[in-house]
Amino acid sequence: MNRKLLPGLLVALFAASPALAFDPFVVKDIRVEGIQRTEAGTVFNYLPVRVGETFTEAQAADAIRALFATGFFSDVRIETEGEVIVVVVDERAAIADITFDGVKEFDKDALEKGLREVGLAESRIFDRSLLERAEQELKRQYLSRGKYAATVTTTVTPLERNRVGINFKVDEGGVAKIRQIRIVGAKTFEEDDLLDEMQLTTPGWLTWYTKNDQYSRQKLSADLETLRSFYLNQGYLDFNIDSTQVSITPDKQDIYITVNITEGEKYTVSGVRFTGDLILPESEYQALTKIRPGETFSRERLTETTKAITDRLGNEGYAFANVNAAPEVDKVKREVAFTVFVDPGRRVYVRRINVGGNTKTRDEVVRREMRQMEGGWYDAEAINRSRTRIDRLGFFDEVTVETPAVPGTTDQVDVNFSVKERPTGNLMLGAGFSSSENIVLSASIAQQNLFGSGNALTLGLNTSESSRTLALSFTNPYYTVDGVSLGWDLYHRTYDADELDSVSPYKTVSTGAGIRLGWPIAEDDQVNF
Repeated sequence: MNRKLLPGLLVALFAASPALAFDPFVVKDIRVEGIQRTEAGTVFNYLPVRVGETFTEAQAADAIRALFATGFFSDVRIETEGEVIVVVVDERAAIADITFDGVKEFDKDALEKGLREVGLAESRIFDRSLLERAEQELKRQYLSRGKYAATVTTTVTPLERNRVGINFKVDEGGVAKIRQIRIVGAKTFEEDDLLDEMQLTTPGWLTWYTKNDQYSRQKLSADLETLRSFYLNQGYLDFNIDSTQVSITPDKQDIYITVNITEGEKYTVSGVRFTGDLILPESEYQALTKIRPGETFSRERLTETTKAITDRLGNEGYAFANVNAAPEVDKVKREVAFTVFVDPGRRVYVRRINVGGNTKTRDEVVRREMRQMEGGWYDAEAINRSRTRIDRLGFFDEVTVETPAVPGTTDQVDVNFSVKERPTGNLMLGAGFSSSENIVLSASIAQQNLFGSGNALTLGLNTSESSRTLALSFTNPYYTVDGVSLGWDLYHRTYDADELDSVSPYKTVSTGAGIRLGWPIAEDDQVNF
């Protein structure tokens, strides 16, 4: 039977050549050809027509565009046999498996996870461009590990049912080692002393573990910044790194690094003054200043000064204070004066304190450690103290705090505490042997965060024939809202000297209870009675 080609791929791709037009007709049947893995129902779902409905040229174009958009097919055509629609597709190959040969530097599971994140995984549609990107990224990872001789070869093997197998064959080669690091232009300090400031180094007796003899661009950038900080902290305000050369031998085994620097002159501080909106007495700013007139300039102490002022303003509710130091350099006298601009911004208060991540511990256990109050002025010190107290509970592996601004406002923030729970229970079992008592067993179970309440409960047992003990202990660290703790102890002890073949045998049995009280005498201390 004659098939008539409808305006399929040409219409879908908006080709310039005219497509063969056809007259609308009532569909008697629909067939799909060329599918191997894709269900026919998937194709039918993208067709805008059903049996018994009229099929038009516009619907044919829409159907082809939709089928191409799925990404499942490399070619789509719509043909007719009388009043029967025939959808002819060429499926794109699917990935059957991905294998690695020769990979030792990286964990294969981690590599597969990384490929999966970029769309290269088993059962996914094969995309050669993604494969090339993955190959280049794998090479880049080897370069970051100092393996400059590593080669990556990918092989795509066609399989049955229009599938492919992908194999990454890697020849990792040897690791390129740093054979020499030179710092050119150093006059004031010895080159060896400067090299000691750097993380990268030549091979030594510990570099097999530290890997610091393997070149890394990130490590070199960090070392250059360390070198810059070293000079700036010694007063060399004009210090500059002129250039850096990294060369590798033809066999890609040895690396040579050369850093060219200009030290400049050493500067002393001639004065520090404050300007801007000085909401605090100037004496307080002076007290917070870490850098004094007559001293050698140090960027580290200047940074400490601006940070101390920022923190101090934060304690007064100015969460978004901006403190900057502008230098005034006198190159003739080799002096530098600083004008510290203080912009406290608007005073803000805390709208809401949120606690997240506590899947077991109750909110109140965390909130009672807060020293920052909702509705109060923002206090950076109180927030940091709150985080420290929560961390010292011992219930969490991690405690983080964020203070985002409230959208639509300029004077409000939320304080978000995020915690990560940790196991707080402890089970101990012990066994011993004695010539007089044979086997002695002991056990204890403790829970420091009972049912998420913050209370502690401990139960201990000793089965010695001569000295048996059963003890139960409970502590409520917040018996009152002021932090007064209450604890009690119950115990039952039996001592039988007969079991020890004593010359003067006697036996005692004691049962008792005790109460413990404790109350805070300082912010982070507690006294017990």
